[in-house]
Amino acid sequence: MVFKLTSTAFEHNGNIPRRYTCEGDDISPPLSWTGVADNAKSLALIVDDPDAPDPAAPQRTWVHWVLYNIAPDAPGMTENCGAHGGLAHALDGVNDWGKSGYGGPCPPIGRHRYFHKLYALDTVLPDLHRPDKMRLLAALKGHVVAETTLVGCYQKGRHAP
Repeated sequence: MVFKLTSTAFEHNGNIPRRYTCEGDDISPPLSWTGVADNAKSLALIVDDPDAPDPAAPQRTWVHWVLYNIAPDAPGMTENCGAHGGLAHALDGVNDWGKSGYGGPCPPIGRHRYFHKLYALDTVLPDLHRPDKMRLLAALKGHVVAETTLVGCYQKGRHAP
């Protein structure tokens, strides 16, 4: 079975509904996954935007969510879920707003892409004490057994239903 990440809120390369953005409720979308490797001991999730600040002239990748030690037998996450919202033993990292948890799309200009990257790991990571994306990626090195990506898009003022 292929490792796959999906959402009931938006299709791959589709528009992320306003509810999950800074113009809406700014809560995380529901996510589900299938095909987790048998040898996976935990999952890690990074959501980022490589189009910041302007997709016509990107200058950096803006990190929206860092979450790790998700149980591999969890089928997914309901909306507004995370380390403090229903995922036992999962730990939050820090996003580029300097906060733990999810920060929804809030692009200053243009239509941005939001990459939801899910990693299956052959280990449970130690408590990394709110790592940023780079620190989590360093900890994942040598432990990734599979990965999958779901891309959603958003542009202010152009709302999906």
